[in-house]
Amino acid sequence: MEHAFTPLEPLLPTGNLKFCLVILNQPLDRSFRHLWSKALLRACADGGANRLYDITDGERESFLPEFISGDFDSIRPEVREYYAAKGCELISTPDQNHTDFTKCLQVLQRKIEGKDLQGKHRLHVDTGLEGDWCGLIPVGQPCHRVTTTGLKWNLTNHMLSFGTLVSTSNTYDGSGVVTVETDHPLLWTMAIRN
Repeated sequence: MEHAFTPLEPLLPTGNLKFCLVILNQPLDRSFRHLWSKALLRACADGGANRLYDITDGERESFLPEFISGDFDSIRPEVREYYAAKGCELISTPDQNHTDFTKCLQVLQRKIEGKDLQGKHRLHVDTGLEGDWCGLIPVGQPCHRVTTTGLKWNLTNHMLSFGTLVSTSNTYDGSGVVTVETDHPLLWTMAIRN
C-alpha cells in the first residue's frame, strides 16, 4: 500500500498532515508555535527542553511536551523540575552510544508502534517551501531494502545503516514528487527555504 503526503504540509495554513514534533537543543524559529499547535505528539530531546522553556516564558502551561528523553546532561535542573511538576514524562536514556536525538526517536517509535511505518510512500515536495537538501536516516535498526525515485541520487534496494550508508546529503530531481519504499522505518529530513 502506498501512502502519499506533503512533508512540509504542517507549515501550510490549510495543512492537516498528522505528525510528531521533536524539539532539539537548537534555536527555535517562527514556525515553532504553528508546528506545536498542529502536532499530535510533542517531545523534547534533553537540552531541547531548555529551548522550549526559554521561548515560552509567560505561557509555559500551554507548551507542555508529552515526554522529555535523554541522558539529562544538558537540561537545566530548574527546567527538569518544572516539567516533572507539570506531569511531563521524563524518560532517562543513559546510553552514550547514541545521541539524545536518536534515543528520542527510538522512544517516539515505541510510542507510535502499530502505525504503518514501512512500505511505499509518495512525498509531494512542490510547495515552494522546500530547501536544497533532503535525506533518509534509518531509525532504530538498519533498513535492508530502500528504493527511491525523485532524488538526484536515487537508491535501488540499498541498505541504509549507520556505519555503512546513510543518505543525509541528497537533493531533488525537480519532478516535485519523491517516492520511498522501505522495509523498516526511516526518518525523512529536509531543508526549509528561508
